[in-house]
Amino acid sequence: MKFKIRTVVLPLIGLNILFFVLQTVLGRNFTEMFMLISSDAFTRPWILLTSMFLHGGLNHLFFNMYALLLFGPLLEHRIGANRFLLIYIASGLIAAILSSFFYPAALGASGAIMGMIGALIILMPDLKLLFLFVIPMPLWVAGIIWALLDLLGIFPGVAHIAHLVGMGCGLLYGLYLKKQKRDFEVEFNSKTHMDSEDIEEYLKTGRI
Repeated sequence: MKFKIRTVVLPLIGLNILFFVLQTVLGRNFTEMFMLISSDAFTRPWILLTSMFLHGGLNHLFFNMYALLLFGPLLEHRIGANRFLLIYIASGLIAAILSSFFYPAALGASGAIMGMIGALIILMPDLKLLFLFVIPMPLWVAGIIWALLDLLGIFPGVAHIAHLVGMGCGLLYGLYLKKQKRDFEVEFNSKTHMDSEDIEEYLKTGRI
């Protein structure tokens, strides 16, 4: 029997929240054990992965998880759960690896989040959003502004390199998917009715 992952967005959010609860309960020792400490990256390579699920505070967690909840289902529905998980983890890991050359320590899901957004910029560039919750604009314009803010390093205490690397990974993967033109999007035009498989899929996941 072939196992198929149906959704990863909510489990990822749950895992991030669980790690934050453990950080709060177990304190600084737990955070330092699993965060990215650049000098330890080669002797403890797993911290490149675990650091993606740690956060520096409630605001840090909230904004990352808000972005994941807002954009994640759109991308996951478009490319499938397996591809979504691939770009999320790969972007986070590559961002962590490169960040280790620029920062003594780092933590957070920002690299993975920006990878997700980068892929979405390529696949759904005209998606409308409210930048900073106020200014309406298409996603591709917001992406340029985000990248410029990181390039200028306006906000202190932010791993700008991780943001830029994560977005770059997402953009490249989005271009790859678009070039391949594989059947990762839901197609309605080829069917004139729902068969029993479609109905079962809809009842299970809410989509065809």
